[in-house]
Amino acid sequence: MKKGMTAVITAIFLMVFTGALYAGQKAPQQVVDLAPKLAKFGTDPVIVEAVKAENAKGKSLAQVKEMDKKWKETPGVADFMKAQIDNKCGKRLQEIKKSAAYFEEIFVMDNQGSNVCITSKTTNAWRGEMDKFTKAYNGGKGGVYIGDLKFDDSTQTYIVQISVPVKDGDKAIGVITLGVNPDKVK
Repeated sequence: MKKGMTAVITAIFLMVFTGALYAGQKAPQQVVDLAPKLAKFGTDPVIVEAVKAENAKGKSLAQVKEMDKKWKETPGVADFMKAQIDNKCGKRLQEIKKSAAYFEEIFVMDNQGSNVCITSKTTNAWRGEMDKFTKAYNGGKGGVYIGDLKFDDSTQTYIVQISVPVKDGDKAIGVITLGVNPDKVK
């Protein structure tokens, strides 16, 4: 009994310690090198049309924040979340995710940083004040954001998030974020 408990405690310690070592590390170069390749997903016609349609709804920031609150308070995957997985854009994201083993999650945001479509339930529905949105949207000018290596609650793994603008012509209209597992990048 004592041996088993010692093994469990040791395993937990190693997981926590290893996680602490990885947390906050800069993205490995092989992940940084992916960013130009991933930018093409921001011009995918299915994604662009979905973002345009969501932006056309003209939601207020208060409505967006209320949805975010509801999202965070809802356990499991509710129908309103499933709709973002099962819509045409969500299905396109599933195809993209299957195209490379290193994708852990992908989500698309509108011009306010609110979910348009997702591959799986995300931690929140709004990221309008987070770097992954603000740096990639850049006031409609577009940009690239490469996060640090961190533990992601929604995927339960260490990932680097790369965000690129969703573009209609030369104008950024939203953002796509791709969660990349560096251990699977070859």
